[in-house]
Amino acid sequence: MKELQDIVNAFDKANTAGKQTALATVVHVEGSSYRHAGARMLITEDGQLTGAISGGCLEGDALRKARLVMVKNKPMLVTYDTTDDDDAKFGVGLGCNGIIHILIEPISPEKQDNPINLFKLFLSKRRPVIIATLFSLKDKKAAQPGTCLLLTENEFIEAPFPNDIIRQAILTDAKDVLINGNSITKTYLYNDEFTCFIELLQPAVSLVIFGAGNDAIPLINLSANLGWHVTLIDGRANYAVPERFPLAKKVITAKPEQALVHLTIDERTVVMLMTHNYNYDLAILRQLLPLRLTYVGALGPKKRLHRMLDDLKEDGIEVILSQLESVYGPAGLDIGSENADEIALSILAEIQAVLKKSSGVSLRDKDFIHDRKSDQIIQQAL
Repeated sequence: MKELQDIVNAFDKANTAGKQTALATVVHVEGSSYRHAGARMLITEDGQLTGAISGGCLEGDALRKARLVMVKNKPMLVTYDTTDDDDAKFGVGLGCNGIIHILIEPISPEKQDNPINLFKLFLSKRRPVIIATLFSLKDKKAAQPGTCLLLTENEFIEAPFPNDIIRQAILTDAKDVLINGNSITKTYLYNDEFTCFIELLQPAVSLVIFGAGNDAIPLINLSANLGWHVTLIDGRANYAVPERFPLAKKVITAKPEQALVHLTIDERTVVMLMTHNYNYDLAILRQLLPLRLTYVGALGPKKRLHRMLDDLKEDGIEVILSQLESVYGPAGLDIGSENADEIALSILAEIQAVLKKSSGVSLRDKDFIHDRKSDQIIQQAL
């Protein structure tokens, strides 16, 4: 979500300066590409770029197209076809052997339903949302409606649709994606043919760190660079000082029995135990196990974690296998870490792998770097 936040910040700055802007969004991919559908980039009239739609090879051409979009104040669908090995003839040197469809939309600040305002609404609350982007793959010269819908569990904001039948079909599919969690690209056939990219956006990762020692500093700093929201909790008031951890969203002083009341825990919450205080970590682990979070990391040797689990069992607390599946101790991937910075890197790499359900193996041992298939297009006649 850091990229989205950067785009919003860049837009606000450009808007204050009176600059025109456009948003480029990867809406569909066929074959291999560096970025997948949902990648975005904000472009200003003077050529400032925020975000990315490729590894750097499409941005220059997208800038030229975006300036045309700003002048005409009309969305444009641009296709880069690099399935030919000699992709240099396209002038972009993509080297991905894929077809990438990018929608470029002018941003009108006066419109309440413009994409940036929809992003701001998403970023202001910790809840998943659906963003729907409508375009025409069949006829690139046809009208390209663009970003047209934001949907949450209890509200939706919409822009004008080509017709009410397509509106109802997209709204139905958007609700299904919100429930089942899989972004889709779907073609709706009704007189003209429209394609809609229905994207699920998840809130930023919320990392809760228990322990305000010096080794928490690099973990917080690296997490902030990823756009994660970090909450730091410690029972020692002289350690849990906000000035020591300026990149943490919250710094809280609390005894373990009162620590969790300060938190809002959801599906995007992960926890790291690193107080170096056995009893404090034990008291927190006691409360976390029943919650079955996606990731609970414990710093220190494996025997320390086993001791905590044994102590919990001796206290009459039932610890079942399904609870332990999300507990990682010692925390981190084996990358030869020695100092605090390297350990922080290994911990964040493990959390990322767990969240993405990835193995964390070396990319050279995989057949495909991103292991992506072409975005699926589902046909629907209306």
